[in-house]
Amino acid sequence: MKTTHIPGILTMLAIGAMLVACSSPNTPSPTSTETASAPVKKEPAFYTGKSCLTQMADKAARWQADAVPFHMESGLNAESSGHDGKSTVWRAMFASPARRTYKAFTCSGSRLRDEPAIGVTSGTESAYAPNVNQLMFPSFFLTADSDKAYAVTQENGGKKLLEKDPSLPVMYSLDWDAKKKELLWTVIYGTSQHDSKGMGVVDAGTGKYLRAAK
Repeated sequence: MKTTHIPGILTMLAIGAMLVACSSPNTPSPTSTETASAPVKKEPAFYTGKSCLTQMADKAARWQADAVPFHMESGLNAESSGHDGKSTVWRAMFASPARRTYKAFTCSGSRLRDEPAIGVTSGTESAYAPNVNQLMFPSFFLTADSDKAYAVTQENGGKKLLEKDPSLPVMYSLDWDAKKKELLWTVIYGTSQHDSKGMGVVDAGTGKYLRAAK
């Protein structure tokens, strides 16, 4: 009588089933319903005045080749108080002597919804007043940056103001003094010149502290 091999076959089938089971663990496959990773928060970019003036000057030159600045100032917002000579938003006025018009330009690194989008943007072109001719200055006249203006003003009374009120914001205004032929930083401790606790004037060419302003 022939010997059957059914038990051996059953054993092989059982081993095969075990191997299949081992190769197919009960781990659920990834689905689209899995929790997505949290989005990365985008941080604002902080600029000194000189950095933004260079960017705005490049943009203004595309508008008119002869465009030159005649005023620049920093902005205040929830991202920056200006304590280090930097801001996320700077604004400047550029004029075209050939066309006798001007445009306002904005340099922004802000992430706030109510601030301009990141990059350099400009407003509409408008005719300028006759006195603007006396206020224009070449961009390369600015060699002492806003952080330098802040540092020297701190050494000349600004530090005491911030010790009294650490939350006091600091603004920066860059303008040409037609009478003295100087490019000047005005460092303003407050939200405007009208309500400032103190102001210092710094030579934007040399970085030298000149005087307190009224």
